[in-house]
Amino acid sequence: MRDVVLAPSILSADFGKLGEQVKELSQAGASYVHIDVMDGAFVPTISFGLPVVKTLRSWTDKVFDVHLMVEEPDRFIPDYAAAGADILTVHAESTRHLDRTVRLIRDCGCRAGVAINPATNLQVLEYLLDDVDMVLVMTVNPGFGGQVLIPYCLDKVKKLRQYCEKRGLDLDIEVDGGITHENVQKVIAAGANVIVTGSAVFSGNITDNVHQFLKLF
Repeated sequence: MRDVVLAPSILSADFGKLGEQVKELSQAGASYVHIDVMDGAFVPTISFGLPVVKTLRSWTDKVFDVHLMVEEPDRFIPDYAAAGADILTVHAESTRHLDRTVRLIRDCGCRAGVAINPATNLQVLEYLLDDVDMVLVMTVNPGFGGQVLIPYCLDKVKKLRQYCEKRGLDLDIEVDGGITHENVQKVIAAGANVIVTGSAVFSGNITDNVHQFLKLF
């Protein structure tokens, strides 16, 4: 299994200090910066766009983990790749031709991720696991920060990791939603190795919160 990495979600950051806080994350030891792009259609809210990603790229050399919570993501993939994304993750529920979308991400030079919502069956991934670098299992319904982890989603993580091991696949399994210092070890034990967390990092002292997570990995 791959090393566990922390991917703080800047959706919970202070937008007035976004560059400074991304730099602080990097200096504290976070490996990834998780950037939630929301279009107000696939999810109810709107968040970051291309100018933000382009601007933040100059603040850190850490991995930009861009999560596209948008309808018809093919429209945006080339631009976000050019803006500095390292990983582009799209939702299985957001595109009619998921295989083509994954190939487009690869063609743009990024690692390809596929996200599934809590109620989405793992079977949608069966034919794509050989072609993706990461699966994001949403542990809350997407669109808002500060939600509580849905317990049955950890069963999905466990089943996915077991299935990958049977097929000899060592891909990343990312989790996003309701991850705290109190439950992160259960999440890792289920098989996740990329941990997205927002409120638990940005509430209080960012550096201390990052260090506390890293000690639990």
